[in-house]
Amino acid sequence: MKWLKRAALVVLASIALMGILAPQIAPRPYDAQSRESADAPPSSAFPMGADEIGRDRFSRLLYGTRVSALLAPAAACVSIVLALGISFVAVSGSRIVFFGFSGLTTICLSLPWIFLFIILRAKLPLNTGPALSVGLTFGLMGLAGWAWPARVFAASIGEMKQSAWLMQARSAGVREWRIAAVGMWPHLRAIALAQFRILVPAYVLSEASLGLLGLGVPEPLPSWGNLLRDLQHPDIVRSNPWVLAPLGLLCIAMVCLELLQSSREAAL
Repeated sequence: MKWLKRAALVVLASIALMGILAPQIAPRPYDAQSRESADAPPSSAFPMGADEIGRDRFSRLLYGTRVSALLAPAAACVSIVLALGISFVAVSGSRIVFFGFSGLTTICLSLPWIFLFIILRAKLPLNTGPALSVGLTFGLMGLAGWAWPARVFAASIGEMKQSAWLMQARSAGVREWRIAAVGMWPHLRAIALAQFRILVPAYVLSEASLGLLGLGVPEPLPSWGNLLRDLQHPDIVRSNPWVLAPLGLLCIAMVCLELLQSSREAAL
């Protein structure tokens, strides 16, 4: 299994590097239009063909990878940081605070977040810049995904607060911040890494689903989600199979992330 894990890491690193170096690798800007080359087949000028308004599909795939594959981990980090902070406050507070925390997580886990994305897209002005739209999309993902990790962190912190070593440390006069940094954090770090590995593929798939519905990253900025919209037109797929490239890249990334998660669980 070790070689599978290494291969998955290499593939994921290559995808991330491809996104980071998109401005250097892409032969054209992602929004450059060549109307005379609309729906052009693959050629030396357009390695993966051109879309209906003459934009290079290969360049847009590179920039789309930059958005989807790099911002999903950033949204996962937002969720993890929020979950850690809220769970610490909940466990350290009174019973009323913890009861409120339990109720809040239950509400967040039961909310239909897709409707919040619909409301967000409806409220945004038509001239909203791509950077702001992307930030709001992934920021809302990060805010929406804190509840489940927070429950896991709260259960672990509550268990540690009742442990013998923590009581001994307190009786010896060790300060709370040192107990948290030296005693609790090494254990919580492993949990945070596991939750991060769960959230990243979930956010990548969420962005792809929202983009397919037109609720994610807006045009002209590409992402794996809005690039998948071409799959709704079978005639385009038949004439240019390269439109399947975003779907293939998404599937490869999901398989590699699942291999890493499976190898981690097997090691534990």
